[in-house]
Amino acid sequence: KTEYNLVRRCTFAHEVWKLLILTHEGTEQVKNAKHALLNRDYELFKMQPNESIKNLYNRLLDISNGLLGLGKVFGQDELVRKLLGCLNDEWEPKVTAIEESKDLKTMEIEELLGSLMTHEVKLNKK
Repeated sequence: KTEYNLVRRCTFAHEVWKLLILTHEGTEQVKNAKHALLNRDYELFKMQPNESIKNLYNRLLDISNGLLGLGKVFGQDELVRKLLGCLNDEWEPKVTAIEESKDLKTMEIEELLGSLMTHEVKLNKK
């Protein structure tokens, strides 16, 4: 109903389209601001104290998907390296083991996630 009220006065389909884009995505200035904030979030991305691997991964996906919506595409290897690089010191031995035993260029993010979640179970038992 809200969208209908917005476009009700439009005469042409192109007017409707432009208005809906503006309403849902914002002006170019808004897009640039969103892009800058998401880039900042991505660059400063770190594991929070007591954060689970699943929550960490979901936060990374939220940021990378937000940037994808603004035209930034991440390769699997970039996300794998980002996830490994943001882990706290407690994870350093596991990170080193993965970096030395796996080809990070071809490693799937799901494979890394599974490995980290398995290790997390072991860490939580201590």
